Amino acid sequence: MLAGLDDLRGPLEELYQQIHQHPELSHQERETSTEVARQLRSFGYDVRDGIGGTGVVGILSHGDGPTVLMRADMDALPIREDTGLPYASTRTVTGVDGGEVPVMHACGHDVHVACLLGAASLLAGGRDHWSGRVITLFQPAEEVGDGARRMIDDDLGRVVGDVDVALAQHVLPYPAGHVGTRYGAVLSAAESLRITVYGRGGHGSMPQTTVDPVVLAAMIVIRLQAIVSREIAPTEPAVLTVGSITSGSKSNIIPDHAVLQLNIRTYSDRTRTLVLDAVHRIVTAECQASGSPREPDFETFDHFPATTNDPAATGRVRAAFDEHFGADRTFDLPLQTASEDFSDIPRALKIPYTYWGLGGIDPEVHRTAEESGRLDRDIPANHSPQFAPVVQPTLDTGTEALVVAALAWLGPSNVG
Repeated sequence: MLAGLDDLRGPLEELYQQIHQHPELSHQERETSTEVARQLRSFGYDVRDGIGGTGVVGILSHGDGPTVLMRADMDALPIREDTGLPYASTRTVTGVDGGEVPVMHACGHDVHVACLLGAASLLAGGRDHWSGRVITLFQPAEEVGDGARRMIDDDLGRVVGDVDVALAQHVLPYPAGHVGTRYGAVLSAAESLRITVYGRGGHGSMPQTTVDPVVLAAMIVIRLQAIVSREIAPTEPAVLTVGSITSGSKSNIIPDHAVLQLNIRTYSDRTRTLVLDAVHRIVTAECQASGSPREPDFETFDHFPATTNDPAATGRVRAAFDEHFGADRTFDLPLQTASEDFSDIPRALKIPYTYWGLGGIDPEVHRTAEESGRLDRDIPANHSPQFAPVVQPTLDTGTEALVVAALAWLGPSNVG
């Protein structure tokens, strides 16, 4: 079946470059979803579009057998591209705040879309080799963490019916041509909190008449740093970042409130609860210690679930990868501190899933950086303006990985 990749390679590379050059922000993926639906229909898939806004589902049935769902995310980021590629994005669009923002596929979702369309084409053309049902799901708005939930809320379960397993991959700064799998926890859960603490404003020359929220916020930041280092076991990964503090407008005015924005990443429900409880306890106590005139406000404005691979599904896919790619092209994917919302879909459908990493960096460039101890400096990671997966062998490998993983589940052809 994969022999068809030779004929598909050129058109797939052109499609990838087209998507890369025309990125779209979360919930604005109209051009991308239209092209995805067009391609799927040309392959013979039953297509349902507009799910959750711009989501697209393609379904291909061939005889009796298991149902495999494969997912790709479609959205880009508000980043100005700085790759120097001949097909680099120069697009600007209206952002959520009404202003013009640049847009770039800085996280590799263009790779994901192209590879899943490639796999969809190969599976459609190779129906003599399998039986069952293939579902290709193209999801919007992964970057803002609600695209999967919106598709679920828009009756995704009815559209796809009974599913046996869900599969997904993500291009990462590892050598192109390689795929990495991991049992259990892969990506962290993430919470973003907006915390408002209150003081009593006044003149900077008379601080004794005030409760200074800037000092209060500073004390909170210092105390929060002790949560991971002193309240969480050293063997349990967790990250707490205060990414923003906003307060006041003039040097000689003590303001009446301060706003802190926090990001928390954990890999288990227990640790998540411990960290969140500690944040609430510390903020509330510091407000009391400072004589704050009112209780602080807590708002969760962003949430990503943890991605935790099913051991049996992962083992099955890893065995298929080892057989197809060989041991020299498969690796054990390290624990990732990034987050995403793919797992909301199999969790809602109550099915097992596995999620793997796809290398996207020129192998020689990666090897040189690794040998010199400069991986973090010389290899742009996801969300960097310089992030640019090499076209090949990234597309070939990602397309092959999806087909190989799907065939590990689909039955042998039983259609005469």
